[in-house]
Amino acid sequence: MVVEFKSGKIIVTPHEIVVKLLGEHRVTLQAHIDAIQLIGRGANVIAANGSETKWSLKLDSEQQLIDISKEAGLDIQ
Repeated sequence: MVVEFKSGKIIVTPHEIVVKLLGEHRVTLQAHIDAIQLIGRGANVIAANGSETKWSLKLDSEQQLIDISKEAGLDIQ
């Protein structure tokens, strides 16, 4: 599943999340589902925190977070 947001796109599978940011630097963030936390309550953030991964990304809307939650099989905290 691909979720578009104002700064790029998020590719979600049951195993990983890949974020591709727009811009000349073509930044790509990747994390296994086990390292992902979805934070709701108005924050609408994807946080990746694993042994070799640490990043977070604010989404445009709660609906994007819900769509990612359903596709990845993760609860929103």
